[in-house]
Amino acid sequence: MSNPRASRELVPWVLAVAVLVVSAPAHAGDPAAGKKKAGMCRTCHGLDGVARIPTAPHIAGESEIYLATQLKAFRSGKREHEIMSVIAKDLSDEEISNLSAWYSSIKFQVTMPE
Repeated sequence: MSNPRASRELVPWVLAVAVLVVSAPAHAGDPAAGKKKAGMCRTCHGLDGVARIPTAPHIAGESEIYLATQLKAFRSGKREHEIMSVIAKDLSDEEISNLSAWYSSIKFQVTMPE
């Protein structure tokens, strides 16, 4: 027979492992490869992730998961934008991972006014 107390004590550990497995990216991107691919992003977002035009967001230092999710949404049509939808439609999962790794690896510092 199983021990109900031991089972209850095991539940938090099982949940913690499940969260780690689910939240881990399928495969980590290569920032160096992403930097090379980011040449196509530089006109609007800059190679450094700091937007060059007023309508583009700064993406330096954003979460790798967030960036990949947004690029995949543009690629699938779930999210639409006249420029990003066209750019993202031909990106592979690997290219998206690499771009996301590059832009998320940039350290972005904010200085608050005194």
